[in-house]
Formats: sequence, C-alpha cells, structure tokens
Amino acid sequence: MTAAAPNTRLVLSVFEKYQKERLLFVQTVADLASREANMDALQGCGVLALLRPLLLDNIPAIQHAAALALGRLANYNEELAEAVVDGDILPQLVFSLREQNRFYKKAASFVLRAVAKHSPELAQSVVDSGALNALVTCLEEFDPGVKESAAWALGYIARHNGDLAQAVVDAGAIPLLVLCVQEPELSLRRIAASALSDVSKHSPELAQSVVDANTIPFIAPLLANPDAKLRRQVCSALSQIAKHTVDLAETVVDGEIFPNVLNCLKDSDGYVKKNSATLICEIAKHTPELAQLIVNSGGIAAVVDYVSDARGNARLPGIMTLGYIAAFSETLALAVILAKGPAHWSLGQIGRHSPDHAKTLADNCRSPQTPQSPHQREHPPRKRNAHCKCILEKTLYLDALEPLLQPSTPFNVLKYVVGQFAKILPNDVAARRAFVTSGGLQRVQEIAAGLGSVNGGAGGMGEFIRTINECYPEEIVRYYSPGYSTTLLEKVRVFSSFFGQVFV
Repeated sequence: MTAAAPNTRLVLSVFEKYQKERLLFVQTVADLASREANMDALQGCGVLALLRPLLLDNIPAIQHAAALALGRLANYNEELAEAVVDGDILPQLVFSLREQNRFYKKAASFVLRAVAKHSPELAQSVVDSGALNALVTCLEEFDPGVKESAAWALGYIARHNGDLAQAVVDAGAIPLLVLCVQEPELSLRRIAASALSDVSKHSPELAQSVVDANTIPFIAPLLANPDAKLRRQVCSALSQIAKHTVDLAETVVDGEIFPNVLNCLKDSDGYVKKNSATLICEIAKHTPELAQLIVNSGGIAAVVDYVSDARGNARLPGIMTLGYIAAFSETLALAVILAKGPAHWSLGQIGRHSPDHAKTLADNCRSPQTPQSPHQREHPPRKRNAHCKCILEKTLYLDALEPLLQPSTPFNVLKYVVGQFAKILPNDVAARRAFVTSGGLQRVQEIAAGLGSVNGGAGGMGEFIRTINECYPEEIVRYYSPGYSTTLLEKVRVFSSFFGQVFV
C-alpha cells in the first residue's frame, strides 16, 4: 500500500494536468472567439470538432466554456452556424440542457439562439433537434438569467416565419413568456416582450394566441414604465397584435393604452417614439370608430407634433396615421386640417373628400408648387403625383390652380391642372374672362406649343387644351399663341411690299 500511494499521486497529477489543460484550452478558445479577427484562423484549425466532445466533459466548467465558445462562433456568421448544425452538435446541447447547471443552460441557450438567428432553415434545424421543449422548460427555471437566455432563443426562432412561430406556440411558450413579463428583472421583461412581438407579427391567428394568454392586461401598463428599452418592446408587441384585425385592435385599446401611448410620442428615446407612432397607426387604419377614439384622446395634435419633430423614415407612421384618420370621413379630415397635419399622403386623403377640403388645402399651400410638406423629397414621385391628383381633381378654386399652370410644372401634375380648367371654364363666364386677363390663356397656348400638337396631347392633355380653346373666339386664341407677333409682322412686311409695288 505504501508503494501504491506515490503511483496514485502520479496518476492523479496526470489527470489533474489534463483537466487543467482542457479547461485552459476551452477558456482560451472562448476568449479568442470573442474577437472577429480570430474567426477565420479558429475555423481553419478545426475548432468545432475539438469543442464538440468537450460539451460532454465531466467537468461543468469545461462544458460551460465549450458551449460559450460554440455560441460565439455560431453567432459570427451563417457559415459557422451551419458548421455547428452539420457537426451534429445541437442534439448534444439539447440533451445537456435538461440536466446541467444554470451556467451551462445559459450558454447552451446562447448557442441555440446564435444558430437560429441567421435564417429560417437554421432555425428549423434548431426546432428539429428538439430544442423547443428544452427551452420552454428553461422558462420555468428559478434563475432569471436562464429564463432570459431561453426567451431570447425562442424569439429568434419565432421571428423568421409563421410556421416557426406556430411551433413556439405549440410548445407552450406563450403563457410562460407572459409570466416572464411580470418578473422584476428588466432585461428579462424586455426580451419576453420582444419574443411576444416576434410571435404576434406573422398572422391574426398567432396574434390571437398571444392575446388568449391574457397578455394585454400585463404588458399595456408597461407603456408607463421608466425603462425606455422596455417601452420600445411593449409598443412593438402591441402594434404587432393590433395590426391584424379590428377585434385585435379593439382588444389593445381596451387595455387602456391611452393616454400613455400618446405620452410615448414625446419620449426622449427615438425608438420609443417611432414604435408608439406605429402602434397608433395600426389602430387608426381599421375603422372610423377607432380613428375617432384617437381624435377624442387628443391624438391628432400629438401625432402632428411627432411628425414635425421626427426626421427620415421615422416620420412615416405619423404621416400614415393622419392619412388613415382623414380618409374615413369629412369630419375627421377637417380635424386633421385644423391640426395642420402635413405630408402628401395625408393631404391626398383630406383633399379627396370635397371641393371645400381641397380649397382649404390650397389656401394653406406655401408656394406655387404642388402641395408639399417640409420634407417633400422623402415621398416617391409616383406617390406624390397620386396624392396631388386626389387634391387637384376636387379643386374648384382657380386662383390656387393658376400658379401651377406653367410649362415647367411636371407633366403628371400639369395634366390634372389643365383638366380642371377644362371642366370649369365652359360653365363660368367670369372665370373665362379672368383666365384671359391673368395670362392663363396665353400659358395654355405655350403649353400646347411645348406638346407639339394640341390634338396629339399625351395623356389627354391635348383634349383638355382643345376644350379650353373652344371657350374663346379663334382670333383670341391665335392672338395669345406663341409666334403670333412674328406672323403679324410678316403679314405687315408682305403687305408693305405689295403696297409699294402698286404705287411704283
């Protein structure tokens, strides 16, 4: 026995050294994998094949470091994530996820999230590995870090398409995510709300599954939470639910989101403002009653202020909200006008109701160009022309139309302006007289000359011009035509020559 003791210590020292070396190796690889510059070299060394057996190591610290290293590698790009799947690593992770300690569970959930985030195909591989049930079980853990990692992975799986989101729902994740929203840890609440948003966005049925879990009463009050990142996710989740159907939108409204959602439009966080504007837009689009509710809550003034302050694409949900509200009725359109709601699309929805609405818009136009907002260039030309058409075809206020009657006006706008004159002048004597004295008839002839032919007029322009010309004697039309003075002088010259020859 005395001789065996040194041998035992020798053997144990070999294994201890091997253990320390394994741990040092896997910790070093995990550290190297945290820097992008090392990824190609690690992949070239076949690091995935070396890490795989370490996931089943009998030392928990080695297992945890191996999973962390794999997660960082898979997170880097889709190619490495595919290599993790091809290396048959996911089943090992899922098997260990049910039995290991909380540190390993967080790292394993990170690997699953890192793989699933890249594409629907990789997310489907995660589902096929049996990860959903394991992740849902992690949502029942006591440790909030484990719940957070699992909720994050479920959200990344669900966000790709409706089938994957349905798989998350079928695994029983939604009630547990709702419970996570009620936890005191802010990061867990944010990620759970984000996962609910990712599930809800795909279809009315999935959104209804989220609502059926009694989600709205727990997340709607969070619009007033002091944490900006949580408010972002809550606004996003509510908008993804509200966008699908009238019933879902009404359910969101019944959660008493007003006036908190309007307060979010003034938030210091830009994402909170944009997401809350999107939520209001998704509610406003459904019915006149919901639009009226927004108006009654003071929503128009808040949205107008938001659009005035926002820049770039962030303005779009506010502009669309004003347009949706204005499109439902003349009364709602008038409410938007009185609030000085801007932008082409909204103006088009307002102006299409009646000549009175179009005249009000014309009175408030700031320049003799097409009706515009301060950020006109943000709207595609095709949409701007469509919105101008809505307004111009209702405009009977000729003083507002005349500044647009210029050869320099874009053709797609000019044809509607000329068309309005062609409708009005044949029936209004005073307007015909004013049209001549203001120079309108002369500009029409200049436009006709630019077209090359009154009869050829592209897009009906020639027909409109011919209708206008028929309102006046031929001599008047000829008098205001370009080149008439040259023709007249030529006649004088010819007459003078003839007169001189007669008396020679």
